[in-house]
Amino acid sequence: MARSVQIKIAAAKARSASAAKAKPARLPKDDPQAILHHWREAVPNDRLAHLVKDATRVFMRALQLRLAEHGVSFGHWSFLRILWEHDGLTQRELSNAAGVMEPTTHAALNAMEQLGFVERRRLDGDQRTLHIFLTPAGKRLRSKLVPHAIAVNDAAVLGVKSEDIATTRRVLLQIIENLANPQPTESVS
Repeated sequence: MARSVQIKIAAAKARSASAAKAKPARLPKDDPQAILHHWREAVPNDRLAHLVKDATRVFMRALQLRLAEHGVSFGHWSFLRILWEHDGLTQRELSNAAGVMEPTTHAALNAMEQLGFVERRRLDGDQRTLHIFLTPAGKRLRSKLVPHAIAVNDAAVLGVKSEDIATTRRVLLQIIENLANPQPTESVS
């Protein structure tokens, strides 16, 4: 092997080793203790968006464990919640309401149909469009699952003052409002 090739290989290995050392340690995504350590000790002043994301992740994991006891995946939870309030939506309407792409909704509905939670039906007068309806089993899940969601929320705010909860809600709603109507961006230097 030519000397110049050996030098290039050695340099590439050195860059790779140095890049590996420079990368921050990844958090175990489902470990609340690692997330707490990250926020309290490692980077307590990291961006708020990351904190909100991590809080959401921990909420989702806690609920996911409870939903699994009833044979319901977390992915189906959003669709069930929407259909409990608006039964009979089209797949497109359901996708829009859940904020996911139609292929994702289609795959979830196929699984939910197999589980006996939903059925697809055509309405009189429109033979092209399928509407999604909860089955009796899908409707019964509401009384079983919603208490788990309430319990997760209650556990999340255990020991938090009601004024702090109210402030958190106001702040999060303001963030949503601010980002729903973004202002023109200023140049970032």
